[in-house]
Amino acid sequence: MSLTVSPELLDKAQRGPVTDDDFVACIRESLPYAWSVVSGLAERTRTSGADFEANEVPPPGEAERGQLLRLLASDAMRGAVERHFGLRLAFQNCHRVALFRPEADTAYQEFVTPRAQLLNQSPELVDC
Repeated sequence: MSLTVSPELLDKAQRGPVTDDDFVACIRESLPYAWSVVSGLAERTRTSGADFEANEVPPPGEAERGQLLRLLASDAMRGAVERHFGLRLAFQNCHRVALFRPEADTAYQEFVTPRAQLLNQSPELVDC
């Protein structure tokens, strides 16, 4: 299961649309490791002035790796997180997650190229 959904939020979803704030709170509570990685990158992006910031640290375990993959594999979660931070998410493997400023299209386009993906590979990432 990707998210732990409270009965109240499930009831709200059954009645109709839910707000991004409610959904983001569910993501933050359900996937704390993934949230800490993404929110830390968001803060670094805001303060660094760089076009983007990327995580380079592998998750400490499989549970944490699973959280990142669940967050990044869901279009709904990715979209809500992008709207929440006003930044664009991209990822290359189980831990190389990056957040881009909206105007950093050139940097984003380079990050998502096959070349960048190939250059980011190493033997220790085979199972990630």
